[in-house]
Amino acid sequence: MKSSISRRDFLKGTLAGAGLTIAASITPLGTKLLGAKEVGKAVFAPNVFYEVTPDNLVTVTIPNSEMGQGVRTGLAMIVAEELGADWSQIRVKQAPALDVFANPVFGPVQIVAGSSSTRGFYEPLRKAGAAGRAMLVKAAADTWKVPEGECEASKGVVKHKKSGRSLSYGKLCRKASELSIPQNPPLKKESEFVLLGKTMKRLDVPEKVEGTAVFGTDVVVPDMLYASIARPPVYGAKLLSFDQKAAEAVKGVRKVAQLPQGIVVCADTLASAWKGRDALQAKWSQGSHPQISDEFIEKHYFDGLDKPGAVVKSTGDVKKALAEAPRKMEAVYYVPFIAHACQEPMNCTADVRNDRCDVWVPTQNQTGSRMTAARISGLPPGKVNVNTTFLGCGLGRRTAPDFVAEAVAASKAAGRPVKVVWTREEDIKYDFFRAATVQRIQAALDNAGLVTGWSHKVSCTSILKWSNPAAIKNGVDLYGLWGLVTSVVPAVYSDTAYDIPNFYIEQYLSDLPIPAGPFRSVQNGPNAFIMECFMDELAHATGKDPVEFRMQFLKNNMRARRALETVAQKAGWGKPAPSGIGRGIAQHTCFGTYTAQVADVSVDKDGKIKVHKVVAAIDCGPVVNPGPLVEQIEGGIVLALSTALKEQVRFANGGVKSANFDDYKVIKMSEVPEIEVHIIKSTEKIGGIGELGVPALAPAVANAVFAATGARVRRLPLIPSTVMEAMKKA
Repeated sequence: MKSSISRRDFLKGTLAGAGLTIAASITPLGTKLLGAKEVGKAVFAPNVFYEVTPDNLVTVTIPNSEMGQGVRTGLAMIVAEELGADWSQIRVKQAPALDVFANPVFGPVQIVAGSSSTRGFYEPLRKAGAAGRAMLVKAAADTWKVPEGECEASKGVVKHKKSGRSLSYGKLCRKASELSIPQNPPLKKESEFVLLGKTMKRLDVPEKVEGTAVFGTDVVVPDMLYASIARPPVYGAKLLSFDQKAAEAVKGVRKVAQLPQGIVVCADTLASAWKGRDALQAKWSQGSHPQISDEFIEKHYFDGLDKPGAVVKSTGDVKKALAEAPRKMEAVYYVPFIAHACQEPMNCTADVRNDRCDVWVPTQNQTGSRMTAARISGLPPGKVNVNTTFLGCGLGRRTAPDFVAEAVAASKAAGRPVKVVWTREEDIKYDFFRAATVQRIQAALDNAGLVTGWSHKVSCTSILKWSNPAAIKNGVDLYGLWGLVTSVVPAVYSDTAYDIPNFYIEQYLSDLPIPAGPFRSVQNGPNAFIMECFMDELAHATGKDPVEFRMQFLKNNMRARRALETVAQKAGWGKPAPSGIGRGIAQHTCFGTYTAQVADVSVDKDGKIKVHKVVAAIDCGPVVNPGPLVEQIEGGIVLALSTALKEQVRFANGGVKSANFDDYKVIKMSEVPEIEVHIIKSTEKIGGIGELGVPALAPAVANAVFAATGARVRRLPLIPSTVMEAMKKA
């Protein structure tokens, strides 16, 4: 691993070699392009996107973490398209952790979340690329003393159409770097695209196949120690005693120290660190909530439905609609905690010195990592250098900087670089889980079978409590309501697509100490399961086709309608399903993208579900790279199927009982169904993709189970015993 560089050195490096550097200052009001000289002066403002050097190479700086979603390729494609670069001459490098690389969707935070990488940087990168192309054209025109309109830039070369003369970008970059940057350069029309909309091979794949890609667990720095931490075994447990001398007596152990997170053992090898941790024989109190168990948690959330909550949204008069309705329906749904179970467990390497702190970490949250390291090390943020490695799976788990705090604290205590690596058991036990929720919906129906009122009570775990408690306003945690209501940041949150005249949502937040955090699609997953299953219940109760029923409430949402119509047509909705197969449908909108899925399933006599096929339709607006788009939807569907059919964190005796994949089951390759993804051509505003395969899957499967068996399963996971119980009640 190359050592981290300072912000000043980074800017000096990007301006070296008489190259052309394009930067942009991104503000909530738009993007201002800055010239190379301004970049050198405006140390805190510019966001350096790419540089063109005399060797004809175009190096694109990627501000987002690459965790398998293909952003290194997609963002580079956006720059290359508008710049008119030769794709074979494109190179990419990871941006350091600096405020200037903040995602426009999230404001002043450099983070990968909310499917925001491509949609956040789509416009700024296009504008920056187009500006560079205009400058290169002008440089060539000035050189030849011809009008700019007679020159054309493509594949890394500017040509003079009349004379046939040409100059490469490398030869033009010095002269172009002296020009002022046009603030509103004309962008290409879609018909002029050479790269965008075409499948391009991902740039990160060769490194991963060859084994040269550096993940967090690959990091090794000189004089490094390995660390293991003895943490509280249950929630709220206090340390009573531990045997420091016994741990220090283990061969290879160099340092034992007490940290806020527990007791850290630093050693020459990871095996020695583990042995030292075991030798501590740490004893803990019984914890603050010894009654926590599966049964206690479930009862707690169900009880929350009858406790006063915060009013989130109230449109019309729901009480009147329910009181006057000729027919009412009610259902209660339960979704448990699930773990991220990332392929690569949490890890971080830190080196704290008197004048600087270097961190090597697979993180989704560069800003959070840098600020956490600054707080723990006692150094100003400008002295903290965060090196983002490849991520061995993120799923939202790596937005939390808890493992960064451990590594920095351990290094500070040891006086040497320290690498903290979690075991699989620790990764599950100390996760920030996808939040559990119980929800009760009451619907008022008129004589025509239309929903005239909708009352929705949400009892759930707070996510913001663990990441940003100040963002909880008036007792409302909007993170727990994604997919149900819109906040003041519609680019991040998304409302239900349905237009219902009298609509009421109330939220009760649990006070249990079980930590929760973002999980792929955040709470869009649980909320879509509940919303779409209940819509299906209403459709069947009114004797209407589930697609036809939903369409009644999507009259003002043409994109949602189009996704639903497309998936129905592609999946053969309305035609008889094969014998023994139930077919279910669901739609959802989040992160600026509209999606719908159809699942074909069968259920055996023991209640075991087999998903045979999933068809998905996606409207995300402009498509950058179709191949990875399809792969992301496929991957999201597989993950969602695992969480729908198997995954659930178990609790006992005040803490987490689940430990590894022997008792935390995940889907196997043999259980993955045929998946068919259809991209809807759209010129609407670009949306996100990384999380969009998840929300509609579980309700589509549950609705298909009903179609196959007549049984309504209102809880996840859809394990055989739960399905059998529902079948008995049907």
